[in-house]
Amino acid sequence: MSRRAFALAALSTVTATGSATANTDAVPGTAGHRHAVTGMRGVWLATVANRDWPSRPGLTAAEQRAELIAHLDAAVRDRLDTVIFQVRPTADALWPSPYEPWSQYLTGTQGQDPGWDPLGTAVEEAHGRGLRLHAWFNPYRIANTTDRTTLIPSHPARRHPEWAVAYGGKLYYNPGLPEVRAFVEDAILDAVRGYAVDGVHFDDYFYPYPVAGQTFDDDEAYARYGGGFADRAAWRRHNIDSLVLETAAHVRRIRPAADFGISPFGVWRNAATDPRGSDTRAGVQTYDDLYADTRKWVRRGWIDYIVPQLYWNIGFAAADYAKLVPWWAEVARGSRTRLHIGEALYKAGAAGQPAAWQDPAELSRHLTLADAYPQVRGHVFFAAKEVGADPIGAMARVVADHYRHRARPPR
Repeated sequence: MSRRAFALAALSTVTATGSATANTDAVPGTAGHRHAVTGMRGVWLATVANRDWPSRPGLTAAEQRAELIAHLDAAVRDRLDTVIFQVRPTADALWPSPYEPWSQYLTGTQGQDPGWDPLGTAVEEAHGRGLRLHAWFNPYRIANTTDRTTLIPSHPARRHPEWAVAYGGKLYYNPGLPEVRAFVEDAILDAVRGYAVDGVHFDDYFYPYPVAGQTFDDDEAYARYGGGFADRAAWRRHNIDSLVLETAAHVRRIRPAADFGISPFGVWRNAATDPRGSDTRAGVQTYDDLYADTRKWVRRGWIDYIVPQLYWNIGFAAADYAKLVPWWAEVARGSRTRLHIGEALYKAGAAGQPAAWQDPAELSRHLTLADAYPQVRGHVFFAAKEVGADPIGAMARVVADHYRHRARPPR
């Protein structure tokens, strides 16, 4: 079966009501796994709102490049092997894209050419240091404001205003429109075709996180496309399933050696909602609130790896790291999808965090706990700024306790 046929066949297992067909928890065998990668020591390098890089918009090309290389050098210093570089933070681009404008986080002005190619440089410099470079895309976020006039006139969301939904003070593409999904995939795949990336990465934003008292207005799209589904929630999950399956198939066809991975919010569903869920009391559940059936993606082997964001300390009452790791390990048991754990390095030593996060050893204890579960095949740290600064030495403790030897270079 071709890769495209595989995606279509997988998608067809979702019925018109949005519920899975029989054998919901079927796990494909691992014989078809395409990669020899056995683990991941990763770091997220975030660009949205200049979170990690560049330190501020408007730096010269040389200054931006120097800061980027410093982050890569910090990853090497801490014996990491993968950098997950955010190249499409808000329906924009950190490479010369024919689909979307240059990111405002580079120059301060959306659409302005920064005078160099950040993604191309990141790939070249990462590979030169023995690092993998995964390109990180946010699929649906357009802007951190609802004011469309802040977008340049040629922006797709201004040329197609019917594609966009204002919600919670931000602007999003509507996942319920097939033309939106096709456009988002095209924009992402342009980078996959043009650069020797080692992976394609989605974060936790699918449908937006719920905002009290507000409604995501997709009534028209639901009336047009949701007729065969049991309810709006099932239709929304189908839309996100389609994005995941189609992107996976395209990536495998265009760049077979690349991985496709996703880093969702760490709770699929609470056990009080669904007996298959985790022993948690999280206020957000990805299945119900973001319409992302992350458990299904792993059980059916739709993606190459998953990095649930387990951004809580051991013993945290509502979402205990020590309970979520074994839950995710059981979900991944027997699946071709590799399990890595997302770690909240940014909380170490941060003001207002629980006492556990003031202890430099907390993160190291996370890795020790996870080592007891063979399904856990690596960790990814949020984020690059904290890897570089390491304010209380939490990352240094992880390196000393767990990363005494350098990671094997990627094949």
